[in-house]
Amino acid sequence: FLARDRVGICPLYYTVVNDCIVFASEIKAMLADPMVKPEISMEALCQLITFWSVLSPSTLFKNIQELPPGHYLKANKKGIISECYWSLQFNPQKINTNIAVKDACDEFERILTSSVKLRLRAEVPVAAYLSGGIDSTTTTALINKISPKQLNTFSIRFKEEAFDEADYQKEVVQFFNTNHKSVVCNNYMISEGIPNAIWHAESPMLRSTSVPMQYLSKLVRQNDIKVVITGEGADELLGGYDIFKEMVIRRFWAREPNSKFRPLLIKKLYPYIPQINNANVNILKFFYGFKLKDTSLPYYSHIMRWNGGQHILKYLHPDHKILINEFNPYDMWLKSKPTEFDNWGELAKAQHIEATQFMSGYLLSTQGDRMTMSNSVEGRYPFLDHRLIEFLSTLPENFKLKGLNEKYLLKKTMNGKIPDSIIQRPKQAYRSPIGPAFFNGSKVDYFDSLVSNNKVNEYGVFDQQKVRNIIDKIHKSKFSTEMENMVIMTIISTQLFYKMFILGEPKTGNEKPNNTLRIINDN
Repeated sequence: FLARDRVGICPLYYTVVNDCIVFASEIKAMLADPMVKPEISMEALCQLITFWSVLSPSTLFKNIQELPPGHYLKANKKGIISECYWSLQFNPQKINTNIAVKDACDEFERILTSSVKLRLRAEVPVAAYLSGGIDSTTTTALINKISPKQLNTFSIRFKEEAFDEADYQKEVVQFFNTNHKSVVCNNYMISEGIPNAIWHAESPMLRSTSVPMQYLSKLVRQNDIKVVITGEGADELLGGYDIFKEMVIRRFWAREPNSKFRPLLIKKLYPYIPQINNANVNILKFFYGFKLKDTSLPYYSHIMRWNGGQHILKYLHPDHKILINEFNPYDMWLKSKPTEFDNWGELAKAQHIEATQFMSGYLLSTQGDRMTMSNSVEGRYPFLDHRLIEFLSTLPENFKLKGLNEKYLLKKTMNGKIPDSIIQRPKQAYRSPIGPAFFNGSKVDYFDSLVSNNKVNEYGVFDQQKVRNIIDKIHKSKFSTEMENMVIMTIISTQLFYKMFILGEPKTGNEKPNNTLRIINDN
């Protein structure tokens, strides 16, 4: 009997070989069994490139499956049965349209406080991650209220100013008087740490954001802390992501597709990305006008992100041309959507996709549990308490996303309890460098080797000439776009994945981060 938590915080895999069921929480443990042979699934890789994760229950390995979140499995002489015991639902008949905002805030705070209190139970000290955003500031405030003794908090900072949130972090630290430490990531640390992140994530990545998280958990462990409270889940459940607001803008724009002004609203979402902020109307229409008028599509909210993945698929090896031509991510996703999905509200649909595809498949695994546990630190997630999820699913959509004001309920609840500047600050997505980490002159041993013509041809995943072209272009221009950064990250992380898990070659050189962290004590 196997069972997995409701939302997929922790992984669980299994396969059947020679009438034996082999299972583990890490695939590398299963590969230690000589009966289990590693083979990459190119279809699953296409899914990962498109959706940022593989559609459950598939994995990147042929014949190895994950037990989906909220499922249990029974294996006996009769065979294997997998059943769902819990799922995220947005039943329109259960939406409480009569509830007042104040009452919703009170109930939300009551459940969240209970959730935090439950997750503070431990025989060891419990610390908290503090990004400087409203989610981690809220958990910090509640911990401080429940247990007034000085709290240990930890955060990531970046040498590159565009990614750094240090000013907000310091403000929260001073407000709650926490014992705070930060790890400062530079470009070389990012590129140096990617192989070790891939080893623990057991997956390629389209972004480098897992690497700083691994450094952060290392800092926590070096301070003799084994448990941390984090703010994951708030964005998915309370309408916090830019992708939700992007959907609202595109639907508004679709009513007048020829408008010269409506596309400019896109700039309000991404002031931290120069290529978007400096773009003219025609460029915005070209990139963000994709299937603009197809508002009836059930995946309308995510079609822009998924279409970006189609661009990366063009870099795969010509041997996979038939697979790529026949690969239809939209039909694949449609087969996996809940039967009740079409009856839900537009935000609810987007939330479900984000929670089940991005959060479970990517955020909680590749960037969450895998990176904390790589340093033997347990992450705990108050916003993912099933009582809170089920309560929020009954609230009207404008309690979450009110116009373009994200996480409206959370802001109303925490008004006067955390710094005003944190509530009023513009949303800034957590990002980390990619292009500068590889093309800023500070070389890492593995990069040139893995993107060499010989290695690219030997592994047979990518088109050698296209890989060479994009690398030469970035070297020559000394600049890379957001999409080019994702292409580079996908290529190098997949090459590393193939080397480690398919070929079984040991980690060498600087594929494991050194023991030196640049730490700042903000007290």
